Amino acid sequence: MIVIFPVLLVGREVMLRRIRDNLWGVLALVGLIWLIFGVSFVIDLKPLALVPRTTRGLSGILTLPFLHQDLKELLGNTVPLTVLLFMLRATRKRPWRILVSLIAGSGTLLWVFGRPEPHMGCSVLLYSLAAYLIAAGVCERKPLPIAAAVLVTVLYGTLFWGLFSWDGQLLGAFFGAIYAQRTLRGSERRSEERGHAGSEAVKSTPSGHQGSHPEPSQSMAADLPRANEALRDSQER
Repeated sequence: MIVIFPVLLVGREVMLRRIRDNLWGVLALVGLIWLIFGVSFVIDLKPLALVPRTTRGLSGILTLPFLHQDLKELLGNTVPLTVLLFMLRATRKRPWRILVSLIAGSGTLLWVFGRPEPHMGCSVLLYSLAAYLIAAGVCERKPLPIAAAVLVTVLYGTLFWGLFSWDGQLLGAFFGAIYAQRTLRGSERRSEERGHAGSEAVKSTPSGHQGSHPEPSQSMAADLPRANEALRDSQER
């Protein structure tokens, strides 16, 4: 009991440190979104909105999650976005790479297939994150991320479905699910191929090893006649 108690304390401290580090990154990103919303009162940022199939709307593919039309939209997206970003950061090895891919992919689909009007808001990213986490949980057979992502989407996402860029929300969810399936299935296939190649190498190693390096018993048997001959020569002298 005396040994286990410090181990539990250290494990708890490590877990709390990881939660704190993950949360700081998420809060920094959400804080940046709020900062940009405050700047929009001073500088008109609407020209940076995503407008499908227009040249000036191309920049909106990346700026879409950081621009909001009003305070109601931003308040509605803040809590679910924070929770989903924290889940992504805590469960994925390269969360920021995944996040950039989801932003670029869902924004590109919206630019190609969206309604010809300005689109703003992070609800597209919210649904893309939720779909990614759900699909990742299905691919990896992990029920906890599935349940958490579904719960967040049901509690918060349905409250604002259709109010802000419903086509973007639909396309974001589509891209998130497809991206998770393609990337995770591809990584599983590559790991299986590496494991198969490693097992083949292990199987082929003993035969080559035996051919180049004889067993100790064989080496000793080969040296024994030479030792006896040297002993007889010394006795004759």
